[in-house]
Amino acid sequence: MNKTIPGIGLNIMKILKTTFALAACALLAGCLESRTMAGATDNIPAPPDYNDSTQWYVTDRKAPADIFYIISTETGDYTLADGTPFHHADTYNDSVRRPLYGEMLGVDTLLSGRLNFFSPYYRQCSLQTFTSDSLEAERMPVALDDVRKAFGHYLKHYNQGRPFILAGFSIGGRLVVELMKEMDDSTFGRMIAAYTIGIGIPEETLRPSNRFMGAKGAGDTGVTICYNSVRDTSCVMKGIGKSAFAINPVNWRTDDAKATLITEPTPLLPIDQQEKDTMTVCLDTDSRLLIVTGYSATDYVLPLIGCEGNYHTREIWLYRNQLRENMALRARKFLEK
Repeated sequence: MNKTIPGIGLNIMKILKTTFALAACALLAGCLESRTMAGATDNIPAPPDYNDSTQWYVTDRKAPADIFYIISTETGDYTLADGTPFHHADTYNDSVRRPLYGEMLGVDTLLSGRLNFFSPYYRQCSLQTFTSDSLEAERMPVALDDVRKAFGHYLKHYNQGRPFILAGFSIGGRLVVELMKEMDDSTFGRMIAAYTIGIGIPEETLRPSNRFMGAKGAGDTGVTICYNSVRDTSCVMKGIGKSAFAINPVNWRTDDAKATLITEPTPLLPIDQQEKDTMTVCLDTDSRLLIVTGYSATDYVLPLIGCEGNYHTREIWLYRNQLRENMALRARKFLEK
């Protein structure tokens, strides 16, 4: 296993609490060291070399199937001691890497079960990027280029022909969509399913591609899973439009049947210090949003772009058990074929 920051235990509450704190520090733009591309004028860090094992988080469980996971935004704008600003993660900088590693470790622990887990470090854009459409358009190509190269390296050097789950959360989910658009038939034929968590996939994405088929149940394969959780339909976060399809990850249905979810509301407190919430989760078939009632936590709002009543930061935590079991089920169904 290639875990690049040794000594962190697998107490998931502690992991996720630490990750949250580190990400918050990054968003406050501390003074960090970094390295710039030679001759660059826009202060872009050096690209990751995916032949370098430090640019990967890998857990090899000797399983017959993999998860390739793309992390969400864990980076904020930061400056060097001389005041030089940066808006992309430097994957060789320990201070910048730490929150990225925290998400990789947390998601691997929560979701992988017995599956192998691969996640690349990449020059993700800072959270401040997503306050402006023009900044996003300018900066996202760097992140996409890294992820494209990482996925190619994974297929050539790590995958060894195994079936795989392609998964990403938030901006990681959007990068999953971009990889799927470019995927050749042979690679797509080995994809168990794609989990694009916390994003919507608009109708216009479907038209030029035959890669996107919304999941209809718990065990279909070659499909895409997406959902967005809100208190009500007025709580949509900026940048998340209406999705062409969605599914309820509690009952794995696409109608408006209500499902009961009983779980701890926050990853930021020890489990023995919180009561479980009994929530009702229902897919609104008009907006294709998950309507969640009975949720008690107040510590969920994403900085800068989040809003009250939008549960974006909890899209993995709340449904962690359902997602882990579902990934295992879809992998088993795929392998049985």
